[in-house]
Amino acid sequence: MKAVRSALFWVLAAALLVGHLVLAWNSLVVWRFWEDEAFNLTVPLNLLAGLGYTSDGTLSGSTLTPFDPRISTGPSVLLPVAAVLATGIDPVIGARLIPLAYWVLLLAGLFVLGRRIGGRWAALVAVAVPLAFSTGVGVSPIQGPADLLGEIPAAALVVWALVVLPRRAWLAGLLVGLAVQAKLIALLALPAFAVALWLLASGSGWARIVDTLKRSWVPLLFVALPTFLVEVFALISLGFDGFIEHLRALWWFVRSGGQGSAPTTVVQKLTTLSESWSLPVWAAVVLAVVSVGLIAGGLWVARGSAASSRVALYVWPAFVGALAFVGWWATASHLPLWVRHPAPGVFAFFPLLAAAAAWGVGALFERHGTRIVAVVGASVLAVGIGAGATMHVVVATTGARWESLAMQRAAAEPLAAWVAENDVDWLAAAPWGAAVSPVVLSGAHVGLWDAESMRGVPRLTGAECTTEVLVDARRYRICAAE
Repeated sequence: MKAVRSALFWVLAAALLVGHLVLAWNSLVVWRFWEDEAFNLTVPLNLLAGLGYTSDGTLSGSTLTPFDPRISTGPSVLLPVAAVLATGIDPVIGARLIPLAYWVLLLAGLFVLGRRIGGRWAALVAVAVPLAFSTGVGVSPIQGPADLLGEIPAAALVVWALVVLPRRAWLAGLLVGLAVQAKLIALLALPAFAVALWLLASGSGWARIVDTLKRSWVPLLFVALPTFLVEVFALISLGFDGFIEHLRALWWFVRSGGQGSAPTTVVQKLTTLSESWSLPVWAAVVLAVVSVGLIAGGLWVARGSAASSRVALYVWPAFVGALAFVGWWATASHLPLWVRHPAPGVFAFFPLLAAAAAWGVGALFERHGTRIVAVVGASVLAVGIGAGATMHVVVATTGARWESLAMQRAAAEPLAAWVAENDVDWLAAAPWGAAVSPVVLSGAHVGLWDAESMRGVPRLTGAECTTEVLVDARRYRICAAE
């Protein structure tokens, strides 16, 4: 029986590895280089061009904008991208390698934590959950693990902060700080780490509070360190008046999310999250309820044991972290129905809860009176997560897509040749959306057609030109300025 279980584990592990590799390959070289990725890429390109940590300011007046608040993907991602691009590698592939490396780190960290929670089966479940979570739907997706975005890097850094927290709290703090500089929303992970520090503290009552505070101040300093350094460089680069304006713009972006969409409700948000697992909504809800039940049941039957204390060290922070991210997004009515917003918390904390549910199966199975519950729970976990992961990979890699990276490259070739031949510095994308990426691929700076600074600048569009056509690449064309 032990040999059968071992063989089954390795078969499932191999299938999971194949699924991750297929998704990663398509994300790296097949799927389109969409506009948020292109906008983010302007920062490392400008840095290498000697323009500093500066975006093209496409959403900030279409002028070069140092430390642009509208670039929500931060230096923890974009500085390594610049280092890779300095080797001369293809900009799109080189840029996407960094988020993909963070994806590998995320999976490795989840495997480590899953194994701590409940052994190798729990580790397998933890690594399967990110594969089941589908974020590629909607106008602001995470198409896959190689997208040049900050959500997955932030999640990876948060997970590794949990890995090192019991022995190196200062390093955990630094990793959380770096996560914040990958994506500002990673600040919502702080309550989870507060709970973890409380659980690691000794004593009871006031003595435990004091010990928690003693354990917290050093990691909190390290949390703040990366942001402090970034803002110091911003102050030096922008000057005092420019820095104050930068802080105001950053505060506005953090408060508003940079969106002006119609209000949304909690029910809409939770429904959207439930639809993001490649399962019917009812099945996703059943899976969530059963998982919580398995965790609670496992902690109950193992109460007072060392295993229960070990699992609780990760369950409660994961629960608080998941609640912080999903709760913030669900209750923020000004934020659109983009599952990308809570994604860092989902990628970091949901897998740990699933691993704890797998541990709960084992704890319940060891007790004769709850073995049937354990078998049913294990079946729900296996079918739910397995079906979600399988459907995500199949749909994401075989579904029809209106554009691919290869199509974009083919369209960008004549555009890039015209830009180089005419020594063009700027092109105006018309409108924001699909036209942004070919501008960046052409080698020009990208502005928006309706910005004051873009008057007299040729426009790149996927629509028909209303002025003279300067170059036609079929999918896109450059039009004379109006």
